[in-house]
Amino acid sequence: MRILVTGGLGAVGAPLTRELRRRGHEVWVADRVHAPGPNYLRCDVGIYRQVERLFEGREFDMVYHLAAEFGRMNGEDFYETMWQSNAIGTKNLLRCQEKYGFRMVFSSSSEVYGDWDGVMTEDVLDRHPVRQLNDYAISKWVNEQQIMNSAARFGTETVRVRLFNTYGPGEPYSEYRSVICKFIYHALHDMPYTVYLGHHRSSTYIDDTVRTLANITENFKPGEVYNIAGDEYHDIKALSDMILAYLGKDDSLVEYLPFEAHNTRDKKADNSKAKRDLDHRCTVPLSEGIPRTIEWQKKVYGRD
Repeated sequence: MRILVTGGLGAVGAPLTRELRRRGHEVWVADRVHAPGPNYLRCDVGIYRQVERLFEGREFDMVYHLAAEFGRMNGEDFYETMWQSNAIGTKNLLRCQEKYGFRMVFSSSSEVYGDWDGVMTEDVLDRHPVRQLNDYAISKWVNEQQIMNSAARFGTETVRVRLFNTYGPGEPYSEYRSVICKFIYHALHDMPYTVYLGHHRSSTYIDDTVRTLANITENFKPGEVYNIAGDEYHDIKALSDMILAYLGKDDSLVEYLPFEAHNTRDKKADNSKAKRDLDHRCTVPLSEGIPRTIEWQKKVYGRD
């Protein structure tokens, strides 16, 4: 199968590309920077001319559309870039999908569940009014609606996946990255950080996320949506405690606050549909995944 991965240099895109190639697929990568490597195409998905060039003279069976601006605070501080990449970028991909007819896997987010306070099954948004709590979350729900509208009007075939707190080696640090990445970096460098006590998550190790995403090539069901989530439901403090314990540090630099405004309090995922259709398996518990991620950051940032 010939596959294009947008955002293929990212924390999820890069290992997904490796996994798809390992399975024998011909994989092309599109991302915003100049980069070497086989089958690499530079492209800003927010610019239609560049997106259209991806498909000139090339036929793809499937596109994994991962290219997006990520994170709640990133979406607040850089909202122009976020909306350009997420909303216009996805629309650009859809226009090309309508023209060229490839199948697509779209990377959405657990953030679309917004203020829903129950178990997050995939049909919650179809059955209940839900308010997304920040621009990043709103943009991802807009993307899903764009995709559903395209399917209804033009017959395009897309699978949506909602990723729940994917973490692991390969995610470079910035203040806009995932909570585990940030906690580890700050703890390694003896920098203060904040833990919000009233929040719970269903974290997913990168290898488990990537394997399930790659499995979609073998069982593609147009129009389906899947939660890609771990089995362990935990509070945010538990992550911090595990990181500090592994590093042999105390919590003197940690500030504890009750909750974070405009952020989903509890993400309790139902991942049974992904297990049924995509052989989703949670093989790496937090007790193993967090040490692996810490050791990776130690090597990258020279903290051995």
